[in-house]
Amino acid sequence: MHIILSDFDQTSRFYPLTLSRPIADLRFGITTLKEKWSNAFEQGVLSYDTTDHLLPFYPKAPDHSAALVINSAVVPSTELVERIRLLKPGQQIFWQKVCIAYVRPENFDGNRSNFDTIFYDDELIYLNRITDLFSKLGDVLKFDFEGAEVGTHSDLHPTNTVIGKHPVYLSKGATAFATIFNTENGPIYLGKGAKVMEGSILKGPIAIGDFSLVKMGAKIYGPTSIGPYCKVGGEINNVSMFAYSNKGHEGFLGNSALGQWCNLGADTNTSNLKNDYDEVKLYDYPSKRFKATGLQFCGLIMGDHSKAGINTMFNTGTVVGFNSNVFGAGYLRNFIRSFTWGGPQGMSGYRLDKAIETAERVMQRRSVVFNERDKELFKSIYEFTSNADF
Repeated sequence: MHIILSDFDQTSRFYPLTLSRPIADLRFGITTLKEKWSNAFEQGVLSYDTTDHLLPFYPKAPDHSAALVINSAVVPSTELVERIRLLKPGQQIFWQKVCIAYVRPENFDGNRSNFDTIFYDDELIYLNRITDLFSKLGDVLKFDFEGAEVGTHSDLHPTNTVIGKHPVYLSKGATAFATIFNTENGPIYLGKGAKVMEGSILKGPIAIGDFSLVKMGAKIYGPTSIGPYCKVGGEINNVSMFAYSNKGHEGFLGNSALGQWCNLGADTNTSNLKNDYDEVKLYDYPSKRFKATGLQFCGLIMGDHSKAGINTMFNTGTVVGFNSNVFGAGYLRNFIRSFTWGGPQGMSGYRLDKAIETAERVMQRRSVVFNERDKELFKSIYEFTSNADF
């Protein structure tokens, strides 16, 4: 039977990060949601059901085939997976008011009103909004540490200092020298080939992805997840960063989520707390207005391929779309559309051809090929965001 990871028509809730990927490909903790479900079902290739502008770029199961359809915004616990495995065609499982999974029969017409409903009452980690990527990060890191073979702490170099009751996990080829690891609040994980340079201080729970680099003197507070092939430095607090992104210099980044191929220039800073300590509002793509987050701490949400020049200042609760390039003195506005070029002194549209040229150079510098699929995806996102006016 096909297994389909579905956005359940909630893709826009996670824009700008899902302008370029389905919900299943969001990195949440050590791995993506897709990787968690793939591990749970011991199946490497899964199909997607996502929004229209992404469908041509992701494998889709045949429309009329029988399939297990899973809500990809859910983190799969062992108990939940066991319950899902018992589902039969025409059955669905709900948690609170959320459909978690259902089995569609052959020639399914899309109507689930006559399905048998099973209710799941145990606790689950569920991505309800984009800020959950950092506000629920501690919960999912705990889940990842408990449910995965994340390595050993026996090979930690003697120049390091470990304070706390939890371990420091090192995957194959990971190294750290003259670093303080504080694991009192949770473990610290270094992925394959990851490096932590001298003088850094890491306070768990933290996951550093494969082949990522923590630069000298970095200060990282958990819960934080740094994806593969990233470079980080300065001060970081409660951040979810996807693959190939850089915040390599001094400056503060807190309570934030960054997509892939982002770069924050030297001395870039984000505010994560309003001066009046009020609740933070964040731009909401579905309603095209700012909405309350329920959070007092909220920094920056940045879509894939966006960049910030040196000394950039991001105000509390700022959203930057896909492939924007911002710079200049003064605070930027709190919402910056996709394909935007400029800063506080003025902004204009970022030409698609120039954006593609930059992406090609950026990826080539990291020995990654910007291929025809990437180019067509850029064009699809450009057309979609232009027509949607965001």
